[in-house]
Amino acid sequence: MPAESPPPPGGTHPGQDGAVASGKVRPPRAAVLIAVVVAAEATALLAAAAWYAFELVSGSPVLSFWGAVFTLGLLLAFSAWLFAVGHFLYRGFRWTRAAALVAQLFVLTIGFPTLTSGLILAGLAMVVPAVAALVLLFHSSVIAYASRAGGVPPAL
Repeated sequence: MPAESPPPPGGTHPGQDGAVASGKVRPPRAAVLIAVVVAAEATALLAAAAWYAFELVSGSPVLSFWGAVFTLGLLLAFSAWLFAVGHFLYRGFRWTRAAALVAQLFVLTIGFPTLTSGLILAGLAMVVPAVAALVLLFHSSVIAYASRAGGVPPAL
């Protein structure tokens, strides 16, 4: 088995995909801010799911019980997905930029009608972070940082 080459003078050893094997690469502030926004959205969805489950268990009238259970499942699944997107964006995985982009577009499709219907604070709470995340997703430091592939390099 061949021995590893010594680390370069900078003290880090590049691994696969150009990532630093020691894990000392810090994410840019823009990527951290996007990850925080996505995690906050996931937390808000989790809180909405908890409230929805409480209302469902407490006997609030629903048209279809199983439809309500399915909606609760969707809220929980989307919240878990957003937590994963935020976590892996912070770690620099490539696929998270597209996932975060889609999530922000979903937030905007709810935020703008909320804003224009008179619920100014709720609308701004959705629109402002989503727009900030959208702008930062195309920042050069985020594009450069979020370039790590998810798996091992192909064999051929």
